[in-house]
Amino acid sequence: MWLRRLELSDLRSYEQVTLDLDEGVSVLVGPNGQGKTNLLEAIYRAATGGSHRVAGDGPLVRAGKDIGVIRCELSTDEGRRRTIELEVGSGRRTRTKVDGQDVRRSADALGVLRVVMFAPEDVAIVRGDPGERRRFLDDLLAQRRPAFAAAKHDHDRALRQRNQLLKQARGLRGEARDAAAATLDVWTEQLVRHGAQIIAARVAAIRTLAGPVDRFYRDLADRPERIHLIYRSSAGDVVGHLPEDEQEGLADPVPDTAPIMASLREAFAEHREDELARGQTLVGPHRDDLELSIGTLLARGYSSHGEAWSLALALKLATFEVLAQVGDRPIVLLDDVFAELDRSRRERLAAACDRFDQTLVTAAVEEDVPLEGARVDVRIEDGVTQLAPRGQAGAA
Repeated sequence: MWLRRLELSDLRSYEQVTLDLDEGVSVLVGPNGQGKTNLLEAIYRAATGGSHRVAGDGPLVRAGKDIGVIRCELSTDEGRRRTIELEVGSGRRTRTKVDGQDVRRSADALGVLRVVMFAPEDVAIVRGDPGERRRFLDDLLAQRRPAFAAAKHDHDRALRQRNQLLKQARGLRGEARDAAAATLDVWTEQLVRHGAQIIAARVAAIRTLAGPVDRFYRDLADRPERIHLIYRSSAGDVVGHLPEDEQEGLADPVPDTAPIMASLREAFAEHREDELARGQTLVGPHRDDLELSIGTLLARGYSSHGEAWSLALALKLATFEVLAQVGDRPIVLLDDVFAELDRSRRERLAAACDRFDQTLVTAAVEEDVPLEGARVDVRIEDGVTQLAPRGQAGAA
């Protein structure tokens, strides 16, 4: 896949800008705070349906404006020209067009533009709370299989309804409590059905990621330790964990949902009284975690700064291979990555970039990026970010 053109209007620090891009490497160069990351954020928003920095669309719109526009023109691996256009703003439904036609839901545009992005905040995948790792898996799955986003939406809607009912039931007694419990069973069954689909998809993603993550980590870190990925479910060991050497090359890495559903039902029954007492759902994919280990040690608690960076970057780079297995090969976005790496790791990352069709890199110091490709100067003038393409440049 190749992003040919990016057009922004009233988005972040951009009033009106057009950026034409070639295949290969493009490096966006400029001092910090000039708007380099805003370009990558816009591309990521168009591809995945959300920003990697903020929860809603309000902050994406330029100060004083109501609506911001993102428009991308791209070529698929087969050479088909496509477009995706979004109108975003706070307190309003996003208007999305694909190939010039309005789509009913933003989720219907997922998969048109495919990206892999690494930003400094992604180190939280390794060192942060379980929600960071769940989000990593779910963002990957939404791009790989757009139908996953619909299943996740249905699960989250049922979860909200069930939690609301649990809170109400805490103050009920007698027949009213019995009636609430009967309604609770309906929402529980929906969570079982949708939750099993989500867990099965996540486990399949982990099984597919395991080999590439291990290879990328050892290439980047130049270390012998193996990387282990294990899915920890709030419903217990519902799917089992395959030894790493057996994960890669599975004919069908997707586990059967029937035993997962059975384990979820058993866990819900076991925690029922506790859930009624606490007024919240304690079982399901929203409580699960992806356990990451470097050798025999958990990465979250024991990784050094360099190890955490290398593992987080390896996780993101491995998603390229997972996405490329189904559909178009994604674009790779690297936000201020090279500045955090020593010379040896920079050279290893640069070598890894050779396998990508298109890579967009941001850097405050051009010499930090040992990649050949086009350079684009990014500067703020009179409060608005301006772009000045400079053509090709050699590796530093």
